[in-house]
Amino acid sequence: MKAIYLALFVFVCLPSDLWSQESTIIVPGAKLEKLADGFTFTEGPSVDAEGNVYFTDQPNDKILKWSVDGKLSTFLQPAGRSNGLCFDDQGRLWACADGQNELWTIDVATGKHTVVVKDYHGKLLNGPNDVWVRPDGGVYFTDPFYKRDYWKRGPMEQDQQAVYFLAPDGKTLTRVTDDLQQPNGIIGTPDGKTLYVADIQAHNTFAYDIQADGSLKNKRLFCKLGSDGMTIDDQGNVYLTGQGVTVFDKSGKQIEHIDVPEKWTGNICFAGRDMHTLFITASKGVYGLKMQVKGVSRQ
Repeated sequence: MKAIYLALFVFVCLPSDLWSQESTIIVPGAKLEKLADGFTFTEGPSVDAEGNVYFTDQPNDKILKWSVDGKLSTFLQPAGRSNGLCFDDQGRLWACADGQNELWTIDVATGKHTVVVKDYHGKLLNGPNDVWVRPDGGVYFTDPFYKRDYWKRGPMEQDQQAVYFLAPDGKTLTRVTDDLQQPNGIIGTPDGKTLYVADIQAHNTFAYDIQADGSLKNKRLFCKLGSDGMTIDDQGNVYLTGQGVTVFDKSGKQIEHIDVPEKWTGNICFAGRDMHTLFITASKGVYGLKMQVKGVSRQ
């Protein structure tokens, strides 16, 4: 019996970096690397076609760029207090511009932005938070209400915290959920068929079938964990953030947890020329981890 207890003790007490050697998704022996720090609260990473990452430091009203060569630069300041970001196939950067509760597109070459959505049925949005662009150019974004100290506005005008769909025409805006408490992280599959939405207040993440008109059907519980930001890999695994990074396979079974030495992990994407680097925004720092799997989303 003593031998059994000893074996169990050694197994349970293995350091996390040794656990990762047995991972099916992390490169054997890979360790989490701090890429940069000194920020206030990092969020919204999105990767361009070359593998460079654009991410936000919302309290400082910046969008920063982490290049494939490991260089950090400020891309845009002020940046509309942008939060979640996502590139589309045209190379435009979509931004949840929380400063005026708007959804923007940004021309990366010039840094100039266009306000695409500023209200719903004539009422101010709560505060666009996270965004995903599906293959045909339709856009989904979450609109929770987090009162900001920099806002100069009245109380919440919308009657719900919801998810919205902007049609590929860039004009038709539809509310596509009506029963979530506080939707936050959002990501879709590369085939445009499934949408994952994290209800962070309810501590649940749901999956939906995406319809051609943007509506969502067949809502189902994906996992009993909410999330701030999300991404997906080429195996269909879904990555959730908050207390570190927690990874679920396509059936909703947890397969990995990555500890991050910050109080809060805000968001995540895959990056690099080969899309095999997990890029993690975690409060005052950003981190990288080499992965066996490959990213398939620009968010």
